[in-house]
Amino acid sequence: QVQLVESGGGLVQPWGSLRLSCETSGIIFSMYTMNWYRQAPGKQRELVAGITSGGSTNNADTVKGRYTISRVNAKNTMYLEMISLNLEDTAVYYCNAKRLVYYWGQGTQVTVSS
Repeated sequence: QVQLVESGGGLVQPWGSLRLSCETSGIIFSMYTMNWYRQAPGKQRELVAGITSGGSTNNADTVKGRYTISRVNAKNTMYLEMISLNLEDTAVYYCNAKRLVYYWGQGTQVTVSS
């Protein structure tokens, strides 16, 4: 059974930081491209960052310089370091594993508010 479990979300003030984690099981983690998506209220889900099985990364323009995606294959876990958060970063953040099929986590809420 494949499981992707996000954690680390919460309430943070503007200019604050958070670190999200996505712990996986049931897949050969090292073979998957891993992604972070987010969905804000009333908006479509959008890709914010991705990391390939080889470690190459890409970020959406809206988060470049503020978000850092990483992975530790030995722990079957992916991370998203977020700094300088602003109100527009408020969303549910989803972990995604992609190879021949897609797997999704249940999401973790990030709320940026003063």
